[in-house]
Amino acid sequence: MIPLIAAFCLFQAADSEAPNFRRPANDAELRSWLENMVWHHRFTTAEIRAATGLSNKDIAAALERFRIAPATKPKRPADSPLLTLPYPGGRHPRIGFLDGAIRPQRETKVSVFTPWDDASYVVVDVPEAIWSNLGLTYLAHTHVPTLWTKQKIELTQLEWSRRADGSFDIARQLPNGIAFRTKVVPAKDHVAMEMWLTNGTKEKLTDLRVQVCVLLKGAKGFEQQTKDNKVFSGPYVACKDQDGKRWIITAWQPLHRAWANPPCPCLHSDPKFPDCKPGETKRVHGRLWFYEGTEIEKEIRRLEKSGWDERR
Repeated sequence: MIPLIAAFCLFQAADSEAPNFRRPANDAELRSWLENMVWHHRFTTAEIRAATGLSNKDIAAALERFRIAPATKPKRPADSPLLTLPYPGGRHPRIGFLDGAIRPQRETKVSVFTPWDDASYVVVDVPEAIWSNLGLTYLAHTHVPTLWTKQKIELTQLEWSRRADGSFDIARQLPNGIAFRTKVVPAKDHVAMEMWLTNGTKEKLTDLRVQVCVLLKGAKGFEQQTKDNKVFSGPYVACKDQDGKRWIITAWQPLHRAWANPPCPCLHSDPKFPDCKPGETKRVHGRLWFYEGTEIEKEIRRLEKSGWDERR
């Protein structure tokens, strides 16, 4: 028998060796992803190759054919919603604790760009993980075994659907009948997020904890690997930049746990679905805001009074 720790290491090593790129299926997909990676995420050729599996030669030819370069990036209207895009993969969204997120999958991740710097963004992993009374029910990367890896079941890769109104949604049905759906709606001053979970099993589901991770690596001035620049107030978790004049804030309801992981670094306002009987659907919702100023407690009180969580 292989000891548990050794088995876990073998599980990680084998999985980390598998390719983690996704080749675009057609020219339309290729063009869209290249615009995403070059214009907004400012990927290097090596990062594009890691995301797509294409050769340097093919990447150069496609960029020339579609006329995609930093200089051809279109200007966004001043009144546009916060720029929110599917995260393309190819660049790890963490700085540290990388062994806790091997082969991160992009279908749960969106990048939200800051209103003060179009090169800075956070990656919201929604959901990063779902736990239930059954165990680890879903995980958006490789770290510890899930219900499915224990059974050697590989989940199908998915992609976000972009709607005409600028929103994104994605739905996944797990092998045991549990289904969940996520919707992300950018607005000018916030990004609204919702998750639904439907119990398609024959037993009641309990302890339905969700991890929603806001990764700060790509946000200039917020990447310090510390808790000292963060504030926790009920469901609100906020991080200030190195000058203390800009903030990233997130909150989810109903709240399970508010915390931060300095090595990543990231913010968590993790929700919890109510217990779910067979056939029932339960919902949680959250938001992400950006704030410029020094009165974070006053801003949190303003958000609390805004009614964003009235639907709970």
